[in-house]
Amino acid sequence: MSFQGKKNNEKQEKIVEMFDDIAPTYDKANRVMSMGIDKSWRRKACMLSYEFLAQDSINRIVDVACGTGDMMDFWRESAEKSGIALGEIVGVDPSNGMVDVARKKYPKFNYHISKATEIPLDDASSDILSITYGIRNVVEREEALKEFNRVLKKDGLVVILEFMKNENPSFIAKLMNFYTNKILPKVGGFISKNLEAYEYLPNSIESFSTVENMQTELESAGFEMLYTKSFSMDISTLLIARKK
Repeated sequence: MSFQGKKNNEKQEKIVEMFDDIAPTYDKANRVMSMGIDKSWRRKACMLSYEFLAQDSINRIVDVACGTGDMMDFWRESAEKSGIALGEIVGVDPSNGMVDVARKKYPKFNYHISKATEIPLDDASSDILSITYGIRNVVEREEALKEFNRVLKKDGLVVILEFMKNENPSFIAKLMNFYTNKILPKVGGFISKNLEAYEYLPNSIESFSTVENMQTELESAGFEMLYTKSFSMDISTLLIARKK
């Protein structure tokens, strides 16, 4: 392994250890900090993806960086509302702590403890692959996007919800940045007793990709962009792309 590869591994392991540590309080902290606004973004992602896929029956949806499993349940709920017969929902996450919580909440789903770059599923075996608020935590992002492409069937969809870096923030966006940088870490740190983990959140956003760069990376990995939209004063961005 190269020096850079070793360095990336160490960085990824540190992030996983952080999520293991905050797993027991993660849901509580998120509910307080997000005030539930992320639910509408998640539902929008699911419903739009089903419209783009345009199938009455879906064999498998994979949720990478599944955390405590909530996005998987949004896929299930949205399929029921849309009259779609949904087969298997698979959660993939490198954090044992987070997946332990997910298994207790949603025991009917299937789970794999794995990195986003090493998904233990066959080539062209999945219809939709989502990653919500997790792609910025993947150190080797370009490798992960290639892995997403490998796992998806032809014309399958990759669905990304993320906090993107904004290089030209509006006045309102600057206020939101202040809230994210100064207020949220203290709230999350108080609930989890791990201030460092919640200071990581705004830092990871600031050092993450712009929307334009993310689109370019998806196209380079073999995807065709279908949809890009930012919600709630550009706090969160949804990207949907199709495997060519």
